[in-house]
Amino acid sequence: MIDAVGNPQSILLLGGTSDIGLAVVEAFASDRPLRVVLAGRPSERLDAAKARLEKLRCGVEVLPFDAKDFESHADVISKAFAGGDIDVSIVAFGLLGDNEKAWTDAATAVEMAQVNYTAAVSVGVALAERLRQQGHGSVVAFSSVAAERARRSNFVYGSTKAGLDAFYYGLTEALRPHGVHVTIVRPGFVHSKMTEGMSPAPLSTTPEAVAAVVVDAVRKRRELVWAPAPVRVLMSVLRHLPRAVFRRIPG
Repeated sequence: MIDAVGNPQSILLLGGTSDIGLAVVEAFASDRPLRVVLAGRPSERLDAAKARLEKLRCGVEVLPFDAKDFESHADVISKAFAGGDIDVSIVAFGLLGDNEKAWTDAATAVEMAQVNYTAAVSVGVALAERLRQQGHGSVVAFSSVAAERARRSNFVYGSTKAGLDAFYYGLTEALRPHGVHVTIVRPGFVHSKMTEGMSPAPLSTTPEAVAAVVVDAVRKRRELVWAPAPVRVLMSVLRHLPRAVFRRIPG
């Protein structure tokens, strides 16, 4: 159980190779060793993530997890909770993809929607069931600033994150009476493997900086945070721009 100052004893990371997700786990583990469940596709990267956390004296269990295998999600969540309560569950998997291909190729668009939205809903429902039974815990769901107002250059990705954002916003209210807290995180551009080779956007940040925001949000039971915080002001301005002006902003 999360202690009085917000330190968890156990974490489930769905998206076990996520740079941001691993940075969050490491930030929590800096205070004490944790029981960690890494759920992801079996790979050298997942093995490396396990070894990385074991160096921090964490006890790490690895579970095979495929975001697109919806029928397996309930079983993955069940196995994650089989070893005891999970204090913090992090939904950190996703696809950034190629927007130009996504809006002109149905298979690419559908895959992005399935991973970023449908799978996030699927694991969210399974998590909600277990956490209601548990009676405590936190869920961290990674959305994006693109969920607030998608640009021409990322509207397929933005639409999938908008769906995720809305679902977890509602889950925040649904789980509140059961003692479960939900935090939605809206990062801006993060320097990570996902964005490698891309030109950074203004107010770009790092996985470690995002992790610091997430740890603070979980400890203070905040429901919605931006990373970095100034992105909130920028997106507030962009969200209210007239469409004719907004479309002139470089991609």
